[in-house]
Amino acid sequence: MHFTLTRALIAQLLDNTENPGFWRSEAQKSLQSVLDRKLNSNIAKNILFFLGDGMGITTYTAARILKGQLQNQTGEETVMTMDTFPSVGLVKTYSVDFQIPDSAATATAYLCGVKTNLNTIGVSAAARNGVCKTQKGNEVTSILKWAKDAGKSVGIVTTTRVQHATPAATYAHSASRKWYSDADMPDAAKNEGCTDIAAQLLKNIDIDVIIGGGRKYMTPKGTKDPEYPRDFFSRGKRKDGRNLIDEWKIMKTGKVAHYVWNKTDFDAVNPETTDYLMALFEPGDLRFEAERDPSMDPSIVETTEKAIRILQKNPKGFFLLVEGGRIDQAHHAGRAYMALHETVAFDYAIAKGLELTKEHETLTIVMADHSHTVTFNGYPFRGQSILGKSPLWATDLMPYTTLMYGNGPGHKITNGKRPDISDDYIQLSAVPTESATHSGEDVAVLARGPMAHLFQGVQEQNYIAHAMAYAACVGADLRHCQGKTKTSVDHTGFTENANVAGRPCGSVALLSSLLSVLLALTILM
Repeated sequence: MHFTLTRALIAQLLDNTENPGFWRSEAQKSLQSVLDRKLNSNIAKNILFFLGDGMGITTYTAARILKGQLQNQTGEETVMTMDTFPSVGLVKTYSVDFQIPDSAATATAYLCGVKTNLNTIGVSAAARNGVCKTQKGNEVTSILKWAKDAGKSVGIVTTTRVQHATPAATYAHSASRKWYSDADMPDAAKNEGCTDIAAQLLKNIDIDVIIGGGRKYMTPKGTKDPEYPRDFFSRGKRKDGRNLIDEWKIMKTGKVAHYVWNKTDFDAVNPETTDYLMALFEPGDLRFEAERDPSMDPSIVETTEKAIRILQKNPKGFFLLVEGGRIDQAHHAGRAYMALHETVAFDYAIAKGLELTKEHETLTIVMADHSHTVTFNGYPFRGQSILGKSPLWATDLMPYTTLMYGNGPGHKITNGKRPDISDDYIQLSAVPTESATHSGEDVAVLARGPMAHLFQGVQEQNYIAHAMAYAACVGADLRHCQGKTKTSVDHTGFTENANVAGRPCGSVALLSSLLSVLLALTILM
């Protein structure tokens, strides 16, 4: 964005924003919208769970500004889709053994409802990282399985490989998140009976929609990739000779099941007639949104839409995990530009999800699994490029970027001095590390739809799985659906669940009364 354009925009804004009445009026509108909210106590037919991997508060704020600036606005006042969610809380992200977690431990917490150790997936903290024998008997299941067991359709959409930590926690149990294929496992683990994550993708749960990357973990060693046949690193990795893609096709015999690896075939999939879809667009992780070839790979908006359209045919509803996984990977590389563009694309996917579902029956959650060490500093002017430099110089009389990292590859000192940054840079970092680390502060959880008010306050991360399950009446805690057998529509537009007598029981007051009656009857018995 040119500075002259920014100044022009600011001049327009000043006509309103210098007037106290403008801010009072805006605040009153916001206040009234909060006062007008109706509590939605419905049973959630669908759960749409958007997970921004590494999308801490700084990333969230900076992406909001970038989204506006990409639309030739100053950016700060931009409203993200996720900004419109009425219920907001904070989530504590530490793992059982570390103050700052990884994506495997966090995914196990918010998907399986149990906190665990670093680098382990779908197992309790009694399991030890990389030790196969400690995995046995300590497996924990996810809300994706609970939903499937309840008769719902289930799916995963990610911008990483489908065997990566976040999606893997929906279906796999592994003492190591790095056991993508059998080639990644030590012989001891295989001899002790542990199975690689890719193989578990087929075995553990009947998943209706699988979209992401990770082709090379599914095919025998040396198998040429269909998109990159000359690239040795893209070839199949499996040592056991199994072709899991072919096995998946055989497993779906008699069903309308499609395996695709490019956008042309993906676009040809008719969601109205499709029972199962496996779409693997890259040998490993998908390309960054800013580098994506739209002729070969669909966007996260397109993959989200296809998944929802396939899953929503089930009259019992669905559970869908959508992960913006490369936000995290861009931050690890110290590339805030890529991370923010990934987050903006993620927000557009959220908008598509809301467009395709109904609020009265779909609980939509947006959350980060953990944060990153990126900071937002330096007193930039209103409307200044979020990816630019601070207008202030440091005491060494050198400029610095508005976004910086606590550690990572952006640390550059030559002859005891920082470099004079140009337009071609990655954000500076204070400490030299090969990869920027995660950070340990709380992350935001945002919710709308049935029982969204459960996602408020400061909670442990494992609470999220239990709250989602309660709202949808899946898993072990079915209190929310007891006595609710049909639906009626009230004046708010929400579908209110009704009890056997046909009386509306969507309000908290009435629900409390019913619980009191049940308690009294229990005591009399």
